[in-house]
Amino acid sequence: MSVHKEVKKVTTHQLQEMKRRGEKITMLTAYDYTMAKIIDHAGIDVILVGDSASNVMAGHETTLPITLDQMIYHASSVVRAIDRALVVVDLPFGSYQGNSKEALTSAIKIMKESGGHAVKLEGGREIKDSIERILSAGIPVMGHLGLTPQSIYKFGTYTVRAKEEEEAKRLLDDAKLLQESGCFALVLEKIPAKLAEQVAKSISIPVIGIGAGAGVDGQVLVTHDMIGMTHEFSPRFLRRYLNLYESMTGAFQQYIKDVKNKDFPNQSEQY
Repeated sequence: MSVHKEVKKVTTHQLQEMKRRGEKITMLTAYDYTMAKIIDHAGIDVILVGDSASNVMAGHETTLPITLDQMIYHASSVVRAIDRALVVVDLPFGSYQGNSKEALTSAIKIMKESGGHAVKLEGGREIKDSIERILSAGIPVMGHLGLTPQSIYKFGTYTVRAKEEEEAKRLLDDAKLLQESGCFALVLEKIPAKLAEQVAKSISIPVIGIGAGAGVDGQVLVTHDMIGMTHEFSPRFLRRYLNLYESMTGAFQQYIKDVKNKDFPNQSEQY
């Protein structure tokens, strides 16, 4: 009889315990089954099915074009691969802003059709009603403040947010409001490290940073960036752990060469 080792699933409660213990939380993006399986097996805590799929997978310039159904397709592919990680799914642009009823419908659709474990929404006080409505249905919500890529046309730029005192104060207030509303965690994107640390210390829910320094409770990166599949994008906060762009290009060129030279397949590679 084979003994199946029970894998302990990561829960929202565990993430809050990790913050209390001072253990850092790890989070990466995934949009497909194969990649999610590898990331989950490596032992990541949280997998974000990000609307960054709009850029990484579909080649759009912004995250705005991706639809709810496309997010559900990516999320269900990821969920099928997971044994351990908590899967958080981005609510895409236009599926929750300005209409809390629509926000709830979108979140329920994602949870029912993808099997994801939580949703993520961008914004603070302006989406408070949407967050509370989603939470009232028992769906966990992760917040997202700082640089919110869905509002790119409002900001007009992807530069660091909350450098001015007024915006910094608003961000801190929004973080507290998200905690009070019932969010289980918060992503802070591209804000000064000092401010991010201040936020993490002033709220009890986990704060996960991307370009927000080391003083937060965890880190998230876009997987395709950190393994070097994308090579045009090099923000200061990105550490490349691999250079897959180069090694993959090398492999493809070698394959082309081998086929052209009639070196592949060889005698032992056929039936």
